[in-house]
Amino acid sequence: NDANLAALGEHHAHFGQNHHSITIKAGTAVGSGIIVNGSVYRGATFDAGDITHTRIDRAANVPCSCGKTGCLETVASGAGLVRQLRERGIAVSSTAEVLALARDADPAATRVIRKAGMRLGEVLSGVVNFFNPHAVFLTGSLSSSESFIAAVRSRVYEGCHPLVTRNLRIEAAKTGADAILYGAARMLVEEVSLTRG
Repeated sequence: NDANLAALGEHHAHFGQNHHSITIKAGTAVGSGIIVNGSVYRGATFDAGDITHTRIDRAANVPCSCGKTGCLETVASGAGLVRQLRERGIAVSSTAEVLALARDADPAATRVIRKAGMRLGEVLSGVVNFFNPHAVFLTGSLSSSESFIAAVRSRVYEGCHPLVTRNLRIEAAKTGADAILYGAARMLVEEVSLTRG
């Protein structure tokens, strides 16, 4: 999926075949990919890293696209931010419009973006404590907001053991929107190497 490809592309841009990382794709929806020693970790049912449908208390009983309620996606995705602003009477129809309002210092847009980062950081804290990666990379449209990244970083550092975060990097993906392309190219190279080997 696109989150795994983005994770692979971003990881190799920093670490090559070494180290462990998590890449979060935070845009209209939330996706993530896990890289272990340069390779995508897929899990027993090929669904590893799918944090978007983690239930969190602060999402209450908001219906999610998966059919359940209270998922991270409902409060930390671009679609969730659009819904929250509409509920406050602010006419927005896309994540880009929410981000544009925040860039113009709109207090409601800035607040929901910051809270989205905090909610994502809350879920990531458990993942980071358990997995102990070298880095967490943030991609997708919400990663263009420094308020979002700062909120994620703050909540992860607050919620994790100091030994886990001592050398942890939490930053915007340097490959940007091209991370998926880099990941696809990397996967293709690996497939060709396997068939020739």
